[in-house]
Amino acid sequence: MLDIAIGYVSPSKSLYSMKGGTHAGKYWLGELMPIQTFARKEIKFLLTAQQYQSFLPLLKQYMNPDKFCVDGKEYGIYNIYYDTPDDFLIRESLSKPYYKEKIRLRSYLSPTNPDDTVFLEIKKKIGGIVNKRRVTLTLAQADNYMLHGIHPNLGNTYIQEQVLDEIDDFRKRYDVSPKEYISYQRAAYFGKDDKDFRLTFDRALTARRSDVSLSQENYGTLLIPEDFRLMEVKIADSMPMWLAEQLAQLHVYKTSFSKYGRAYQMYAQSQQK
Repeated sequence: MLDIAIGYVSPSKSLYSMKGGTHAGKYWLGELMPIQTFARKEIKFLLTAQQYQSFLPLLKQYMNPDKFCVDGKEYGIYNIYYDTPDDFLIRESLSKPYYKEKIRLRSYLSPTNPDDTVFLEIKKKIGGIVNKRRVTLTLAQADNYMLHGIHPNLGNTYIQEQVLDEIDDFRKRYDVSPKEYISYQRAAYFGKDDKDFRLTFDRALTARRSDVSLSQENYGTLLIPEDFRLMEVKIADSMPMWLAEQLAQLHVYKTSFSKYGRAYQMYAQSQQK
């Protein structure tokens, strides 16, 4: 198993070491239990409607629905991606460097009210391993911090303060502002035998570069065909044999797909017309 534990060293340096354990720093907020820090591999596949339907019997056999998929229903995810005035972060990401990072703000409500819970995340990819750290805020706190530099009161929560220090350092290096709104509907599952193994299926991927705020209604341009799903395999170890066999049988192959990357490429192409 390849796990990466990340310990914060200073505002400008993170320590990466090979250690056991993929999860750290969980806490409860009502019925939500966001993971403060984790590292894993994320492998992506684009599925047609027919290919997705072929997966459903296997999902019932090997996977359980995420607790947020109430009665097996999807749930919405709404994001704001931040970037520099010249879109440096996404352009650098699309060049496929060994190391890349980004900041986004995530909500599970649309539109999001000022006192609703949101998650400010810093996401890094190092040699194929994804690490995500997040801070829990209200939308008002997140907007005050990201737009006006007003630090939120985190109640001396160690892990949250640690993550916010890292985001502070990111914002010192990059002059970022809200650049892209991206939303989608998600069905999520975890393994019956391995709860660290997750599968997510995202559809109705939409994006826009105007009204870039979670307080606005959900709308935008589709990033993939309406009946397609973006499947993400999220694992700390190797892919289960049943999944590998099904992918081969359906002739489904790994793809390099970034939601923000696809949205930016579509925007860039529209500017050339």
